[in-house]
Amino acid sequence: MNESIDGPSGVLSGRTILLAGGTSAAGLAVTEAARRAGATVVVVGRDAEKLTDVVARTGAETARCDLTDESAVAELADDVHRRFGPIDGILYLVGGWRGGGGLAGQSDEDYRFLEQSVTALRHVTRAFDQDLRSSDAARLAIVSSTAVARPLAGGANYAAVKAASEAWTRAVAQGFAKDAREREAPLRAASVIFRVKALAGLENTLAAAFVDLWATDAADLNDSVIDVA
Repeated sequence: MNESIDGPSGVLSGRTILLAGGTSAAGLAVTEAARRAGATVVVVGRDAEKLTDVVARTGAETARCDLTDESAVAELADDVHRRFGPIDGILYLVGGWRGGGGLAGQSDEDYRFLEQSVTALRHVTRAFDQDLRSSDAARLAIVSSTAVARPLAGGANYAAVKAASEAWTRAVAQGFAKDAREREAPLRAASVIFRVKALAGLENTLAAAFVDLWATDAADLNDSVIDVA
């Protein structure tokens, strides 16, 4: 168990959190908030220079990985387990946006680019599923978009991929609930969707909302959608 930065009473004291795609401004904000709450934070990304910057700015642990590569994610899981043991939480921040041009402008090239985010989500959640099921307080959260509820023609590719990511995350939630029922145990893991219109300016709000997931009972969180505004 890791000692909390703010003392043993930190809500994330002794927890290990994985931030997938965590080199963004939002990732940095979440990293700092989670570390203040006592967590060991492992930031995963593809860009070595950005990961070096994360270490310099936050002191977090890092791992370099192409999350769209299934075998690389399996190696990542082995590395994380060797260095830190099982994890207790994942915040999935991998994404991007391409759009515009109405429905006719929704090219296959753009769709395939955007589709990488749901592919990586599938790899990460499968690789760490057993960790989350075994934790006494596990949380998985993704950052999705309000476009899922109100898709526009010019963002159809983007909305479709985000909808697929939400469906996968809800399936993870059902798996957590089923596992608890079969073991006749309390539900300890929760899978949650954060929806934002745009992350710019909401980085600290997202960070606080993510840390607060551990202050709420898993049964009240699992398979929920939380609007971040």
